[in-house]
Amino acid sequence: MTVEKQQINLYVDDLRDCPEGFTIARTVEEAIHYLENYRVHILSLDHDLGEDEAHNLLPTGYDLVKYICERGLRADQIYLHTDNGVGRENMFETLKGAQRRGFIEDDIEIYHYSITPNRYSGN
Repeated sequence: MTVEKQQINLYVDDLRDCPEGFTIARTVEEAIHYLENYRVHILSLDHDLGEDEAHNLLPTGYDLVKYICERGLRADQIYLHTDNGVGRENMFETLKGAQRRGFIEDDIEIYHYSITPNRYSGN
């Protein structure tokens, strides 16, 4: 018997407020948990996901994109809400290239822009 996974929309960002209707993942590790255990309809990605206590950069949205492509994970739609222009291009081109090569499904919709306003509460 196959168990149907619960569907969610996933917002991956270390600082921004989580939009209504989304589940938040503040780290790549949290995002991987959701991608592997839920059916993700909309995935919205930031690139820069902060630093640890020693000021080392934490894994980025690009690291998550590579993981998605290596494992053949899916979201029905992927949006890139990052303000990092170079990071956005790297994530977009990697996703599109993986799609062309058959590493991720070709019916995944990949968008170069945000689906939601990028809001910071200042908290």
